[in-house]
Amino acid sequence: MASMLPFGRASRTTAERPVTGLPADVTGLPADDDVLLDAPDDRLGPALVAAGQGAYEPAAELLAATRRHAQWEHRDTYTLHLAAFARSRPEWLQSWYATAPQDPDALLIRAQLAVDHAWRSPARAETLRGVSPMITAAARADDRDPVPWRIALDHARGSRAGHTYFGELWEAALRRAPRHYGCHVAALHYLASSWHGSHRECLDFADRAAQDTPADSLVQALPTRAVLAYLNDGCGPGVPRERLDAAADRAIALSARFPATDVWPAAVRNKLTYVLVRLGRWEDALEQLRLIGPYATSFPWSRLSDDPLGRFLEMRDEVRVRAAQGAGRGHPPGGRARRVHCDDH
Repeated sequence: MASMLPFGRASRTTAERPVTGLPADVTGLPADDDVLLDAPDDRLGPALVAAGQGAYEPAAELLAATRRHAQWEHRDTYTLHLAAFARSRPEWLQSWYATAPQDPDALLIRAQLAVDHAWRSPARAETLRGVSPMITAAARADDRDPVPWRIALDHARGSRAGHTYFGELWEAALRRAPRHYGCHVAALHYLASSWHGSHRECLDFADRAAQDTPADSLVQALPTRAVLAYLNDGCGPGVPRERLDAAADRAIALSARFPATDVWPAAVRNKLTYVLVRLGRWEDALEQLRLIGPYATSFPWSRLSDDPLGRFLEMRDEVRVRAAQGAGRGHPPGGRARRVHCDDH
């Protein structure tokens, strides 16, 4: 059933990429063949395997556990992965909903799946408006759950909702989970799309949010998300280098709180590594690669290539060489890549 899972191993050989002369054991990095893309954790993996076989019960048990224990960050991540899986293999979700149409977890995945589908429609704003009842049903199914409100925030951005309505949704989300990372990312994306080019304002929002949360909160990584958008945008006034470095340093401190080669913080570490590479902080980037271990994520590397895993491995080679050469801190490259799309999460 491995082919059904939404992650894979590296398939490139060293002959297809530049030879660095630095074997993996010198830099503490796993071999290319051991690197996985978008690997699930030990809780999500079995649910995906079962879904691939048409069984929804493990996914239902997993999401029910996140509700019981108020594990909202895990719930959000699992919802995104399960909805992504259901885009190509919907049978298990259809069976689940047919069996338990009022189940808060089934309603949640259906709402996420509907938003994902509408987001890819050429008539995005119009299509998204028809999804609202699904999001409302998911929100009413468990009033404690902030994840439907994160979906609602994404929905509002895609349907070009006004600031007043978005603000009401934001306040409702904060009442349920004031430190929920997914809701903060959704708000940051809304501000970025509304204030196109005003990266300082977006970074101000991210900095304030990080300052108001504990040192181990994922919101500590929010300023790095704002920096990533800035580095990939070709508009707006410049942001002082010290602010970019401060955001990266905050995320480095957060990364250090998680175990090395742990799949859970891999998404944060991959985005941080991208920012460090763009800032020319090669030794810091190498350290994050050691912490990432075998867990590459599609975003942000999919923004640079249709082969995100191959791009990740190429970037590792470059970081190895630059760090071995003792390259110091550089400057953000002048030619910025294309703008980061607002549906990244």
